[in-house]
Amino acid sequence: MKILLVCAGGISTSILEKSIRDSFGPDRNDWNVEAHSVDKLSELINDFDVVLLGPQIRHKLRAVKKIADENGKPCDVIDSRDYALANGEKVLSKAVQLVGA
Repeated sequence: MKILLVCAGGISTSILEKSIRDSFGPDRNDWNVEAHSVDKLSELINDFDVVLLGPQIRHKLRAVKKIADENGKPCDVIDSRDYALANGEKVLSKAVQLVGA
């Protein structure tokens, strides 16, 4: 599975990106997670299975969901508490649930 994290600039989400990667474990070594600016969504979306938005750009969910739906990708907003605590396990669980993996 490939997870795309989008936020305002792609920088603040890098801590969460590492935490998610650490949560993959040995049986998921072919999985990937990347954090990018929401402005790059259209050019990157086809390389990923799921899109998760940082809570600071929750207001862009409708626009992101439109792009995700057009490309057959599930998307949702990361829980603000999980984001603040960089809880990679919970965010990974949400991505798995959205994809149905």
